[in-house]
This record gives sequence, structure tokens and C-alpha cells, in this order.
Amino acid sequence: MRNWLVQLRKERNLTQQQVAKGAFIDRAYYAQIETGSRNPSIAVASQIASFLHVNPSLFFTEHLSEPFKLALLHSPIIVAHCDLELRYTWMFNPNPEFDTRSIIGKRDDYKGTNKGIVELMELKHNIIETKDRLRKRIHFPLSDEVVEYYVFGQPLYDREGRILGAATTSTALLP
Repeated sequence: MRNWLVQLRKERNLTQQQVAKGAFIDRAYYAQIETGSRNPSIAVASQIASFLHVNPSLFFTEHLSEPFKLALLHSPIIVAHCDLELRYTWMFNPNPEFDTRSIIGKRDDYKGTNKGIVELMELKHNIIETKDRLRKRIHFPLSDEVVEYYVFGQPLYDREGRILGAATTSTALLP
């Protein structure tokens, strides 16, 4: 079951029929993709992702190479993409306080703000506006501690060279 896909569709008040129509596929096929009984082709994943404004790689994250997963899993490194409105379109290996699937389609400030969130959103906004690679150390207050991250970001482009958003890599720094 692709719960993240169902949740994203419902948060946007869309029916399966509306998403299927927007992605130019049959509703029954879309329903099978949501339930996980069928996997979309790369083209269909791209059509659905385009309609929902997310990264199509979300459909294939579970198929990432084992070396990539093992290298990053439980490491202090977070990799993410956001769109022009700073909504997450893809994320891998977030802090344990975040659920990857529930943050897709949302901005960092969807549950509130703090200094770290404001600084991260400003960094991503500046990356998109200037089209430059930027980096910054940002302190994030979590439930039981403040964690300092070294955040590196760069513009994210489509095949035609149009800017889609920003890609970031955040590394937790040891105290």
C-alpha cells in the first residue's frame, strides 16, 4: 500500500478519478498503484508525480540500490528535494522525528516554526532565487536536544533547464 500517495491525494481533496484524469491514466489502474498491487512505469510515475507536484522517484525509493541505502541509512545525512513553493517532493533518511511520507507535499513550517526552520526555508528560497549553490550551518531544536546541521543546497532543474526547486543535503554535526 502506498499510504503516502493516498494521504497526499486526500490532503489535496482529490478523488482517484481526478488524479487518474490529471495523469492521463485509467482510474482502476491508478487505484492499483495506490494499493501497491501494480507498480507504475517510469512514464506513468512521472505523469502522476507531475500532476501532484512531487518527485517521481518517490514511487521507486524502495528500489534504491542496497549500497546507497546502507551508506546513508542511520547516518547523520538527510537528502531532500523541494519545489518552488518549498514543499518537499522527495526525502531520504530524515531525522527520526520526521516521517518521510507525511512530509511530502508540505513545507518545513507546516507544523509551526522555529529559528532553524526559518533559516532552512530562507536558504532554500535563496537557492531558487539566485540559482546558486549555498551552504549554511543551522541549529534545529528537536524534542530533546538542539542539533546543528551543515546544510548544502543547489538548484534542481528539469531536462529543459527550467528550475524546479532545490536539492539539499543536511549533515548532523557532532557536538
